[in-house]
Amino acid sequence: MNTRVAVIGIIVEDEDSVARLNEILHDYGHYIIGRMGVPYRARGINVISVAVDAPANEISALAGKIGNLDGVSAKTAYSNV
Repeated sequence: MNTRVAVIGIIVEDEDSVARLNEILHDYGHYIIGRMGVPYRARGINVISVAVDAPANEISALAGKIGNLDGVSAKTAYSNV
C-alpha cells in the first residue's frame, strides 16, 4: 500500500463541532502520526494541525469529512515522500 505524509491544518470556529471532529479523528487514528491543538482564546477559535501517513484517498476522505463540519475549515499539505 502506497502512503503519503501530509499535514491537515484545521481551524475550528464553532465549538459545537468539536465533539464530532474528535470522533472523526479517532476513526482515522491509525493513520495519525501526531496532533497539536492551540486554543486562540482572543479570537474564540482553535487551530489544530494533524500529521498523517496514509493512502491519498484516505487523507482526502479525512480532510473532506472535517471540512464538512459546521464552523470548521481544513486544508491539506502533502509531502513529496
